[in-house]
Amino acid sequence: MESYATAQQVFAAGLIFARLGAIVMLIPGLGETFIPPRIRLAFALSLVLMLFPLVGAAAPALPTDSAGMALAVIKEVLIGLMIGGILRLFMTSLASAGEIVSIQTTLAFSQTANPMQAQPSTTIGTFLGLMGIVLIFVTNLHHLFIAAILQSYDLFPFRMNVPVADAGQLAVQTVGRSFALGLQLAAPVVVFSLIFNIATGLVGRVMPQFQVFFVATPLMLILGLSVFALSLGVIGMVWVDRYRELIGTFARP
Repeated sequence: MESYATAQQVFAAGLIFARLGAIVMLIPGLGETFIPPRIRLAFALSLVLMLFPLVGAAAPALPTDSAGMALAVIKEVLIGLMIGGILRLFMTSLASAGEIVSIQTTLAFSQTANPMQAQPSTTIGTFLGLMGIVLIFVTNLHHLFIAAILQSYDLFPFRMNVPVADAGQLAVQTVGRSFALGLQLAAPVVVFSLIFNIATGLVGRVMPQFQVFFVATPLMLILGLSVFALSLGVIGMVWVDRYRELIGTFARP
């Protein structure tokens, strides 16, 4: 290896690959389960070759023992998992919105395979998840992913300890914001469902012989999906803006 690179350069590249590999395995779009792991790791390796001239000089010196080397690699992997996990957690906002819409439109039992998750989810949740992936690439948010990876070495240098407490607090805040955003995205359907259920309840009280269930269920499905379709553009724009704000915490201008 000395003919091509020094031991220090190989160690620095390995540290960069440890962080980038963990991030690429989790970030939305590139870290999906339907993408083969070899493709994701090959992409991470190509990023290492591009970022090594920029951040390789800041790498610590080569440890004298294997324990120090293993500790440095584990620390980089944990930082990469933290960044990729935070970016992945925010995708649950679309899943939450899909679950809420499905419950309100009586489609909660309509399950389908979700390529973004390891388990089936509602059809609307799967649709919103796929829409989120498409919006990430259409609006060039994946460019901010690369900027966040590069600037992570300013926020979390090689010699910095893993901020476990801060990472846990940020994860809790991200989950809370994701659920709140999911409820906000599904708000039009929730408001319509509330008004519709109150109206059908009043009709049932006025006309006890009226078959509310057989009439209300088809109307709830058709009108609820119509409201969801009309609000789909706003859902996409609001979600992209909130996701750009989240990435901005790592990729600051």
